[in-house]
Amino acid sequence: MNIFKQFYKSIYSPRDIALFRFQGIGKTILYVFFLTFISILPSVIYISTALSSGIDSAKTIIKNEAPDFSIKNGVLSAETKVPVTIDKDDFTIMIDPTGVISDADVENEGNAFALLKNEFVLSSGGRIDTYPYSMLEGLDITKNDFLNFTDKISGMKGIIIPVVSVLIYLLSSASSFIEISILALFGLALKNLLGKKLNYRQLWRMAAYSETLPTVFFTIMAAMKTSVPNSFVINWIVAIIVLALAINEMPKPKKKAN
Repeated sequence: MNIFKQFYKSIYSPRDIALFRFQGIGKTILYVFFLTFISILPSVIYISTALSSGIDSAKTIIKNEAPDFSIKNGVLSAETKVPVTIDKDDFTIMIDPTGVISDADVENEGNAFALLKNEFVLSSGGRIDTYPYSMLEGLDITKNDFLNFTDKISGMKGIIIPVVSVLIYLLSSASSFIEISILALFGLALKNLLGKKLNYRQLWRMAAYSETLPTVFFTIMAAMKTSVPNSFVINWIVAIIVLALAINEMPKPKKKAN
């Protein structure tokens, strides 16, 4: 069965997901990369559009409406005692040196980027990405530096967009593998509850395909630029339910005759 047919079957058929436990691990890993690629498409498209058309607007907003700020030793400071939120068309810029605004608040804004106390947050197409300032050791940047940086970005869009897209893909892939590994651990408990005989390797394969339905749902929501409340919890609940249904499709081990 090719990867596209597996993708289609995994959306609605726990029985097929159960059968995929026998396939080679290499094919399952390839499927995880394929599923990750689908999941990031709305974010990559939005980021590409934002970099292409939104840099000048962002520069004007930051230059004329944002307070002076600086990032030093992994912490944001700004000439404001309260968070600043600037709305422009379908985009929001947030600057908060107080620590009041959370990642969830940025996500609720829809399409936004935020300079928070300890991290940079980008919310686009229903997806949120966070980048702690501490990742860039020795980072020391001011508002003027940021404006100069946007000028450089504008002239390097042809290079930056592919690089950022690849970086998002790699980070998302790593996150997917971790999530699937954790989901397979849940599978160990589920198979005991359901009285099925499965090992971790088989559960890992099934967990990978169990992620298909929530991935498709959240990708569609992202493409529609619709934020889903409690998306993290919903994602896990749906994936666990699909995995449980797939495990339940397994025949129970036969009892040995006395």
